[in-house]
Amino acid sequence: MTAYDESNVFAKILRGEIPSKPVHEDEHALAFPDINPLGPTHILVIPKGKYVSFEDFAAKASEAEIVGFVRAIAETAKKAGLTQAEGGQGFRLIANAGPAAHQEVPHLHMHILGGGNLGPVGMQKSRDKA
Repeated sequence: MTAYDESNVFAKILRGEIPSKPVHEDEHALAFPDINPLGPTHILVIPKGKYVSFEDFAAKASEAEIVGFVRAIAETAKKAGLTQAEGGQGFRLIANAGPAAHQEVPHLHMHILGGGNLGPVGMQKSRDKA
């Protein structure tokens, strides 16, 4: 597994070196709009701990961090008006893990997409034959 890179953009945001516009923040997570949105609403939620990917987070995070991160995702979707309880149409959660999944920043981050009909999620067939 890749070592945590202190110079990644999300580490810099957490340290306040790069400004962000928080949608939600608590002791375990920070949520802010994606600078390259892929939908009407596109928010990133990152844990405050130093975790490279979901795999790293699941293996090393404390129970409090895991619960706090999951609740921060739900609270962020609620604050953004995406939850059905808040009158929204729903939302999609995406976490890319590793180079083949096109994870661009080596810090765990969850994408929350919503604000309209996002269409179905298609599964690409691998072109590589074993």
